[in-house]
Amino acid sequence: MIPHSPAAPPTGPVPVPRFVRRLAGRDRVTPVWRNELGGLTFRLDPAGGHASEPDDRGPARFVKWSPVATGLDLAAEAARLRWAGRWTPVPQVLDHGTVDDDGDDSDGAGPAQYLVTAALPGRSAVDPRWLAEPATAVRALGAGLRALHDALPVAACPFDWGIHERLARTGPEGEKVTAAERAALADAPEVDRLVVCHGDACAPNTLLDDAGRWSAHVDLGRLGVADRWADLAVAAWSTEWNYGPGYEHLVYAAYGVEPDAERIAYYRRLWAAT
Repeated sequence: MIPHSPAAPPTGPVPVPRFVRRLAGRDRVTPVWRNELGGLTFRLDPAGGHASEPDDRGPARFVKWSPVATGLDLAAEAARLRWAGRWTPVPQVLDHGTVDDDGDDSDGAGPAQYLVTAALPGRSAVDPRWLAEPATAVRALGAGLRALHDALPVAACPFDWGIHERLARTGPEGEKVTAAERAALADAPEVDRLVVCHGDACAPNTLLDDAGRWSAHVDLGRLGVADRWADLAVAAWSTEWNYGPGYEHLVYAAYGVEPDAERIAYYRRLWAAT
């Protein structure tokens, strides 16, 4: 069964938190993404700009906003972006912090975190432009993932995304992962190649230029050292729920690796569990 991601562009009206409205000032505010925990991402375009042109090099910004209660750690993402940005194209961090519970959020959700980044040129691999050209988009996913893995230095990476780290974050047995699931996941395949993984290598998190080549990666909140198949298995899987069946092989081909059925199956089980 393919676990369709609950993260998606929002549909219908989206209340804009007061903090985001104040941060935007006169800028146009466009909701662009809602994650599975209830966090929101907004694009801020200067008055007269064009929110429909995400490859514009103008001074547009993105703001991630998430209630603290969700457990999402935007400070950790800021640290990963700053680290990775020394070697590969990722969003520049402009600001991050926490808004206190002073009525500053629009829906009474309590304290919230925010992360402000500069907009990058390029369009998401799930932009309508690339949904209409899935083979091009999927090849870019594989090529971009290989470039990311080759560029980021494992020995210098302070972040871990290995199996033990991921299972530890699920809480006590029975809370999020059952004892049976833990036992099954403990039987892990040997590491093929350690790399600095993206951590959420699903299609929406790769940007493409107008020629259909990968140009950058976004949403690196889980970035850390792990077997490359932890990223590869999920990147290829995500093509099924974003483009439909029949494109997985293009991810592996563009990355330059033959599919490894055992590791693919294992890391998809781990993804689903954690």
